[in-house]
Amino acid sequence: MDAFDADVLIYAAVPGHPLGRRVMTLFHRSSEQFAGVGSLLLLPELLGKPIRDGDANEVRALAGLLARIDLRPVDRATAELATALASTYKLRAVDATHLATAVGIGADRFITNNKRDFPPTISELRVTYPADLPAPGADPAGPPTVAAARKQTPKNRIGPS
Repeated sequence: MDAFDADVLIYAAVPGHPLGRRVMTLFHRSSEQFAGVGSLLLLPELLGKPIRDGDANEVRALAGLLARIDLRPVDRATAELATALASTYKLRAVDATHLATAVGIGADRFITNNKRDFPPTISELRVTYPADLPAPGADPAGPPTVAAARKQTPKNRIGPS
């Protein structure tokens, strides 16, 4: 299961953004109600500015993404985990809370582009940057292998083998 940081959702809300297109692929490929999880703090972090600026299109785009994320409340356990993570990784409160939400729910990876605060050395889960996600239209399993191509070749074809 994926957990999302705010920055990658902002990219995803911008039509044609190269990193956002990679993040959007996660939403398109998911057949589940939710494409991932995140902290309820994503609401004010993502929607505060576009609401203040009266940008209805941006609010609509972000709200559509947020509707596909299982937003989790910040309870005492999450806050205590966030405190420990903030101390260990020198994170600000909101970043620590996003990470604690991901770790607490048992996410496999945390999708963020914040390389400064979330280095790949974070050990509680896999930190994944949008540039490392498959490009839209790419096979998430990677390029086909010779063995896979052979399996797809009909045995009763006409011509040399």
